Amino acid sequence: MAGASAGGAELFFERLTIALHRAGDAVLTVIRRNEDRAVRLRRAGLDVRELAFGRPIDLLTRPALRRALSRFAPRVAVAWMSRAAGFAPRGDWVLAGRLGGYYDLASYRRCDHLIANTTSLVRWIAAQGWPAERVHYLPNFADDFRGARPAPRAALGVPDGKPLLLALGRMHRNKAFDTLLRALPHLPDTHLAIAGDGPEREALAGLARRERVSERVHLLGWRTDRGALLAAADLFVCPSRHEPLGNVVIEAWSAGRAVVAAAAEGPRELITPADGVLVPIDDPDALAQALGDLLEDPARAAALARSGRQRYEREFAEALVLGRWRNFLGAVEKP
Repeated sequence: MAGASAGGAELFFERLTIALHRAGDAVLTVIRRNEDRAVRLRRAGLDVRELAFGRPIDLLTRPALRRALSRFAPRVAVAWMSRAAGFAPRGDWVLAGRLGGYYDLASYRRCDHLIANTTSLVRWIAAQGWPAERVHYLPNFADDFRGARPAPRAALGVPDGKPLLLALGRMHRNKAFDTLLRALPHLPDTHLAIAGDGPEREALAGLARRERVSERVHLLGWRTDRGALLAAADLFVCPSRHEPLGNVVIEAWSAGRAVVAAAAEGPRELITPADGVLVPIDDPDALAQALGDLLEDPARAAALARSGRQRYEREFAEALVLGRWRNFLGAVEKP
């Protein structure tokens, strides 16, 4: 896995490899150099190799990766996203490429199987010419945040008794936190916490000042206490312009929080009227209306939260998804 230091796909890579190891599988993790990630994986008992996975010129990673795989002798190797797939060699193993978005499939040309985390993505891959029998749907799982102790609102800078919206994610234009900030003036007395970091942070802080909502916006930086933040919030918001899945929606369901999301690819597939509210992309007025309606109708918000929690238990709990992954790996592995 050669992804960024933080992000949903990278976080799920850690969750899945740790869960496979706990289940008794022998797992070698080969990652782009990242000291914090390597420490977390090793603390969980995993064997970790760190390589450069550089671009555009990196003459060392491919042979080093081949040596690591040859020594480990896997039955299945999983290339996690396109950069890893571009470096992954063929060998005496089945090579599966895992996609979490609509990536250029040229990077996956050496793969025997492709794995997608939404059914829409499965259909898209097959439409590009991949044999349908070699494209597989394996969803993500989220941590179970039910019963998490709420983060103290005072520590977040939020006064007691004021409604609190929560958004999670990298501060990138795709996440459309700017749309959420433009909705906030229509929600007086409502506070917004955004947990995440990234290149848009300063621009978002400036937009909050221009919209005159700075005193109600709390940019928390990258956090590891998502369960506590979700437990403290009244509603969860996912305003993304582009979101192939939406791990954060599944996390909010896990925590029993009602969800309002823009109708990007992933949330549009995940959310039904029974377990969340979808609004048009890039429409701050519609977003504000949906949020305001739920804040004024806590019984409806609670019903959505209960239904979302049921969806989590039926489809996205760790034991269920881990079982599907292990069944897939066992079905395609080299004998």
